Amino acid sequence: MTVCAPAELDQAYDFLGTGAHFVPVPRRSDPVAIGALRVACASADVVHAHGLHASVRAGLALGSQRVPLVVTWHTRTHAEGARGQLLRMMERKTVRAAAVVLGTCSELVDRARRRGARDARLGPVSVPAPHEGVAEAQAGKARAELGAMDRPLLMAVGALEPHRGYGTLLDASRLWLRHDPVPLVAVAGEGRQRAVLQRRIDTEGLPVRLLGRRDDVTSLLAAADVAVLPSRWEARAPLAQEALRLGVPLVATAVGGVPELVGDAAVLVPYGDAEALAAAVTALLADPARRATLAAAGRAQAATWPTEDETIAQVLSVYDELCGGR
Repeated sequence: MTVCAPAELDQAYDFLGTGAHFVPVPRRSDPVAIGALRVACASADVVHAHGLHASVRAGLALGSQRVPLVVTWHTRTHAEGARGQLLRMMERKTVRAAAVVLGTCSELVDRARRRGARDARLGPVSVPAPHEGVAEAQAGKARAELGAMDRPLLMAVGALEPHRGYGTLLDASRLWLRHDPVPLVAVAGEGRQRAVLQRRIDTEGLPVRLLGRRDDVTSLLAAADVAVLPSRWEARAPLAQEALRLGVPLVATAVGGVPELVGDAAVLVPYGDAEALAAAVTALLADPARRATLAAAGRAQAATWPTEDETIAQVLSVYDELCGGR
């Protein structure tokens, strides 16, 4: 197997360590990327592209080659206006060039079909199951580090980007100032909105800490009283998967694939509604029995998700199907 990606991603994911042949490819803004991909794909039996921009580049690299292209959509675009029209055109072009489109939630599968996909299927991707014992053992240490030993701890995880809904989370945190004791909201992640969010936190005196990138997210989640997912759109959010597996009560927006993922094992609120978000969290903090019920329901719901091995087996079966036994 050959993996093509920007060079720095091998450091994050260790493609070489898994036994894959790794070909560093420049970022999508670099025109050299298409040539590098064309060389890498020349002897391929199947090409699998993850995401819209990777799919466009893979299609251009393949050109007239009769190599099956598999596309996985993990998320959807959020752009409006002229950029939104361009991205929708790119979606149509890529799904029509693909032999199979795998959507990580039903909404993405339906979107691919509307764009003209010949074959669109549900391809849910599961994150690795957390090592619960280790995470729970480190939970007390995480709470102490954050200064949340005698106050509720709320955890959010994800890049500090506009579609993640952190503006709404800060609005809700202002309402939690009425709570006694005041909950601490900890956000693990980095991104272009950091300065804007930090300015609001400082100016308004909000009980929020931006933690930046962390490699102990599982321990932080295990320490939380409630996990919060305020996003504008998600398919199979890693935060939701980890929270339910750890038995951490989750309050999330009812968007994209989230309702399909969590079922009745989380409290769902409308996107952008700070009062609904604040009220849902406040109600859970005041109701230990409800939190315990959600914890049990979360673990039960997580047991219904495909395992990593099942996810891999589905993808390999698609490759076998397209290769015709080669």
